[in-house]
Amino acid sequence: MKIRTGFGYDVHQLKEGLPFWLGGIEVPHTHGALGHSDADVLIHVICDALLGAANLRDIGFHFPDTDPQYKGIDSKKLLSGVMRLLRERGYEVGNIDSTICLEQPKVNPHIPEMQRVLAAVMGIAEEDISIKATTTEKLGFVGTGEGVAAYASVLIVKA
Repeated sequence: MKIRTGFGYDVHQLKEGLPFWLGGIEVPHTHGALGHSDADVLIHVICDALLGAANLRDIGFHFPDTDPQYKGIDSKKLLSGVMRLLRERGYEVGNIDSTICLEQPKVNPHIPEMQRVLAAVMGIAEEDISIKATTTEKLGFVGTGEGVAAYASVLIVKA
């Protein structure tokens, strides 16, 4: 059995009037993340961590923001594509541990739904997806509400 780990980090600017996609669901808020796709920062870090663990580069390599086919795309489709790439190489997800850094809105009430949605997209158990949330105590771009950041570490296994 071969075990590998990966790490992902991403940030997105928050802009008034945009939908806020996070963990595959739309979270009610006055501001949403700005990006080429739907700018779901949590899915993006999970994708990067998974790709890194399998030594498959990063999300921008596979789904470049210069390609118009990815403009506004639902990030769940990107995650599904990443899972296909992993499984083609014989890998399965052991577990995911992630942290969202955001002042507002409060994320904790939405975590169970995010886990359900992500587990369904990835074909893994909800219990294998940890999602945590924190603030930055009003410090930096997250603390001022200008942006959102997320981190993820993953374990993948090749039988």
